[in-house]
Amino acid sequence: MEMNMMSERYDYLIVGAGLYGATFAYMAGRRGKRCLVIDKRSHAGGNVYCREVAGINVHVYGAHIFHTNDREVWDLVNSIVPFNRYTNCPVAVAPDGRLYNLPFNMNTFYQMWGVRTPEEAQVKLDEQRREARERMAAEGATEPRNLEEQALTLIGRDVYEQLIKGYTEKQWGRRCTELPPFIIRRLPVRLTFDNNYFNDAYQGIPVGGYNRLIEGLLEGADVVLDSDFFADRGRWEGMADRIVFTGRIDEFYGFRFGRLDYRSIRLETEVLEVANWQGNAVVNYTSGMVPWTRIIEHKHFEAFGAAVYDNQRTVISRECPAEWAEGMEPFYPVNDARNQETYMKYKALADREERVIFGGRLAEYRYYDMAPVMAAAMRRAEEV
Repeated sequence: MEMNMMSERYDYLIVGAGLYGATFAYMAGRRGKRCLVIDKRSHAGGNVYCREVAGINVHVYGAHIFHTNDREVWDLVNSIVPFNRYTNCPVAVAPDGRLYNLPFNMNTFYQMWGVRTPEEAQVKLDEQRREARERMAAEGATEPRNLEEQALTLIGRDVYEQLIKGYTEKQWGRRCTELPPFIIRRLPVRLTFDNNYFNDAYQGIPVGGYNRLIEGLLEGADVVLDSDFFADRGRWEGMADRIVFTGRIDEFYGFRFGRLDYRSIRLETEVLEVANWQGNAVVNYTSGMVPWTRIIEHKHFEAFGAAVYDNQRTVISRECPAEWAEGMEPFYPVNDARNQETYMKYKALADREERVIFGGRLAEYRYYDMAPVMAAAMRRAEEV
């Protein structure tokens, strides 16, 4: 959209065309509000953006799998674009080279220990959990003090060492003994032969990719890409009555309390001249010696069964975690004590703002799944 076309004043300037910003624009538009959405990237959609490569929708910023128990959110997204039946059933390649099913379920325990019944698995889990608790008690601890102790009390040493430790330390760039326990507090453990990673009632991928969802959410809003809010802040702020800010909250306040830390991802994507390379959309690599946490084969998000072979090429992406630095994409907030303390200082300023709404993973410095971030934007748009 050309700048000279924007002659009227808007109700909302929305900084960021990701899921939060796009959902807010959609909800506000339904209430008759005029929205201007800007984004410094050359595309809308934030990290759910897809690009067609070799006839396949590639998740440019890593795998995004929509799942929710929120019927209102599910009905909204399906009213814009139908979702397919994709079910997330990742596989893990362990340091010993063996393949294990995820999440941790009877298939995993059979592969790990050879147990065949829930009772046999429970006995083995209880034995290893007891060992972990006794070790903590001997050191005077009554509650897990770090991620390693939390994992050991939930799942035991065998699964922790084969499937959690190396993966987690790669992901966060820190030892498990240095990470807070809450990161892994909701570790899924099932005594059923169920490889569906999520417990949610609804799950899938938009037919034709996430771009169709974003385009539907932004329909009716004015959208300007390749535009950095901070490069011409005064002008942008003067264009609307209120601002919805979805960028980095520390940058909004000029880093006055210091910079918040993030983890980033470097994706190595290549086209392969085979129809089916790994047989699954997501395969995790849990060894600390392998630089990537997982490999995504994108076609499996939208092609099922024999349809996988309709296209004789495939696209894979290796996700390599990295410590974030300026110029990189900030993917995951590092919610340790120091960063959380810094964020709360910024939040105190944000809470006093009358004209600015802060929303999304960067503005709220928290990890968000897609459905919850949409639900948060829907609620906020209804409140103002």
